[in-house]
Amino acid sequence: MSKIRIVFDRVRAEEKMLEEKAIELGHDTKMIDAKITRLSTESKRSDFDFGDVVLERCVSYFRGLHFTACLEFLDIPVINKFEVTNICGNKIVTSLMLKKHNVPTPRTYFSFSSETALENLEKVGYPMVIKPVVGSWGRGVVLLKDRDTADAIIEVRELSDGPLDRIYYLQELVKRPPRDIRVIVVGDQVVAAMYRTSSGSFKTNIALGAEPIECEITKELEDISLRASKAVGGGILGVDLMEDETRGLLVHEINSTVEFKGLSRVSKKNIPKEMIDFAVKSAIK
Repeated sequence: MSKIRIVFDRVRAEEKMLEEKAIELGHDTKMIDAKITRLSTESKRSDFDFGDVVLERCVSYFRGLHFTACLEFLDIPVINKFEVTNICGNKIVTSLMLKKHNVPTPRTYFSFSSETALENLEKVGYPMVIKPVVGSWGRGVVLLKDRDTADAIIEVRELSDGPLDRIYYLQELVKRPPRDIRVIVVGDQVVAAMYRTSSGSFKTNIALGAEPIECEITKELEDISLRASKAVGGGILGVDLMEDETRGLLVHEINSTVEFKGLSRVSKKNIPKEMIDFAVKSAIK
């Protein structure tokens, strides 16, 4: 039996599923609310009950990232590791790591001012997709069909003028079927995959109403998903892919705190069990 702790800031279906499965498997399991946990440079592992291993499941990327740093300071095994979470939470860094490790990925362009963003758009051509560097659930992802749309989006960013608004992540509009693929990788295993079909928009997020459909795990899909996972450091990850008409599978995003409620509805494998078993293997005995 292992002591498994699940750190959260909002309890979703996924956190409930993980807790229930860990208890069912006989593990000492506790939920820890990151919002009410106090740590310091003087903290010691013995001051807390963080168990043998922690599954970091915060909805807030920045909260989870910094909580993970504190746990690693205390030498507590965390899934996922700080460096993995840091890479996956930033779309620019993810794209760079995928390209560096020769994982097929969409052509993506980076600008660091509104002026150079427009120059990139005019040089590459429309349509293009603009995405926030940090974000999930399809929020802030906009299809830029022409200069007027680009001007409007850039104007909004300049008005809000947050630190990440000044960083422009522009990606080609991939010619693909009206769907993408979500693959869950646990360690060195691809455990489940689904198609997420579009609900009328070019976005395919389950959070926005896309429907999950079981996807066969082919050798090609398994290979590229494992390569993508390795490129960012591995762990428990959600790899998102698109099927380009000519280039085949392209990885466009990797999720560190992956949601799997939708995929669980169509998966043959028990996803929470796979995750808990991996956590147990990662625990300090």
